[in-house]
Order: sequence, then structure tokens, then C-alpha cells
Amino acid sequence: MLVIANDHWQIGVLPGTGASLAFGRTRLADGRWHDVLRPTRTACLRRYAQCSSYVLVPFSNRVRDGLLRFGDRTWQLRRNAGDGTAMHGAAHEFPWQVVEQSDTAVTLVFCSADVVGANFPWGFSARVTYALDGARFTVRTELANSSTEAFPAGFGHHPYFQRGVRDPEVSEVQVEVPCELSYPLERAMAVGAPGPLPAHADYRRLRPLDRPFVDVCLTGRLGDRPVRLTWPASGVAVSLRADDVFSHTVFYVPRRKRYFAVEPVTHANDGFNLMAAGVDGHGVFVLSPGESRSGEFHLDVEVLENA
Repeated sequence: MLVIANDHWQIGVLPGTGASLAFGRTRLADGRWHDVLRPTRTACLRRYAQCSSYVLVPFSNRVRDGLLRFGDRTWQLRRNAGDGTAMHGAAHEFPWQVVEQSDTAVTLVFCSADVVGANFPWGFSARVTYALDGARFTVRTELANSSTEAFPAGFGHHPYFQRGVRDPEVSEVQVEVPCELSYPLERAMAVGAPGPLPAHADYRRLRPLDRPFVDVCLTGRLGDRPVRLTWPASGVAVSLRADDVFSHTVFYVPRRKRYFAVEPVTHANDGFNLMAAGVDGHGVFVLSPGESRSGEFHLDVEVLENA
């Protein structure tokens, strides 16, 4: 594990677990460090899905039945999820190489040509930088086509946040996710164009996370408003701001868990098949040989007064 830190953040990075994060902590008014991201248990440090956050590249979420359609061809990806889909990209299963490191930043790279069994039919490389600057934690992702033909792609990140910070057993969080459109989902995969938000997933205004289960893929960001997470009893708040390339947000609240996910991603769930079906706004982009695409998102932490 590598640790980057400053006066506001402590971030644990796991190069050997797909460049996932082991923890994300901030210092509260009591002077102690507390987990804002879901902490990874020691026994799970080599299991990406149990980590605090993980990288989704060269696609995010699911591909239905593992069938990737592009143009007039279809590829069978390895179905690596319990629901029979290909899930969360192709780089989380492998170690990443650290190429730059300081006290407050680390950059890691992955090249599919260096491994056997990457679950994607084209060659690609990815680069992720985690960096701290004052109260801001920045995650930068770059994806490049290293093959000889164009391919469809996307990327994202899967951070889990704590429902309670000072006391993880107590759900205190309030959530604002300023998106106005939601995809119709079937088994967590989009099956059509986005439409109005369902009532249970409407967090366009800050309110307590009071729904027992939410699993939606959102788009239609409302201006430059950030995702806002506040923990009033703990006296801390986090704002998530993302570049325009992250045109979608997956909002996932599992039942009876102490955590939830707000995931900045470039495309809709099962975006490859949405694109093949001609559904507009899917978010998948096509990279030509040698072309790359990049984007950043930021977590800005704020200690609240009168906590």
C-alpha cells in the first residue's frame, strides 16, 4: 500500500489491486482522522470490489451477457459477475505500475499488452493520478487506444462513502445528486433512453439518505452544481465535481449497509449495447488508434462549523 497525505486527506492506494483505494480519511474538528470513504478490511485488500474505490476502465458497469457489439461484429467477453455480465472493465484484475510518486500524489499505469487475459478485445493503456492539493482530492484518468483499429470505450470510478463518519454505525448523511434524468433499467442495465427521475431516486435537493435501496444510472446534470454529501453530526461535507466527460452518475444505495456509492462515469450501464441499438446519449466514445481521452473529478472536503 502507498499512502499520500496532507493536512486534509489521507489516501491509501493499492497498486497491486487494480490501482484501487484502501481508504480515504479526513481530519474532523476533534483533530482525529475519520473514514469518509468505506474502509477496506485487511483481509480484502486484494479484492477490488471490497475496496474503498476502484477504477472502471475501459468501460464501466455491465455488458449484458458479456456480448460487446460494435459495428457489424460481436465479441464474447468473459462473464465475470454473478449476474452473467461482464462487469467493471478489464483492468481491476491486474497490478498497475507506479510511475510517479510524491508525498501528495501518485500516478499509476496499466497496459493490456503486458498481461494475459485482459477482458477486452482491443489493446489499450490507462493512466490514473491521485493527487492532493489542500482540501481537494483529484482523480485524473486517461485511456488510450494502443491497437490498430478503433474501438468503443469509457471509464469511471466507483467510490463508496460512509453513511456515518464520526460513528459508522449511525446513518447521518445527507445527499444531493443534481441530475434530472434516469435510464430505465432491467437487471441494473439500461434498456432505453433516459427519462424522468423515479421518486425514490430524486435527490436533486439535499436531503437525508432515507431510502432503503436505490440503484439508478443518472444523466442530465443540472448546470455546474456538484454532488453534495454532508454529515451534520460529524461536522464534515464533501463536494464531488467532475469534468463534462463524466456525463453519467451511478447512484447505488445497498440494503442494510453502512455505505453507498456515487460513481462518476462516462457512459450509461450497458452503454455498448445502447450505442449498437442507436439510443442517443449513451456516453460511449470511440477511440481511433493512438487516440486518448481523459477526465478529472474532485472531492473537496469542508469541516462544518457548529458541529
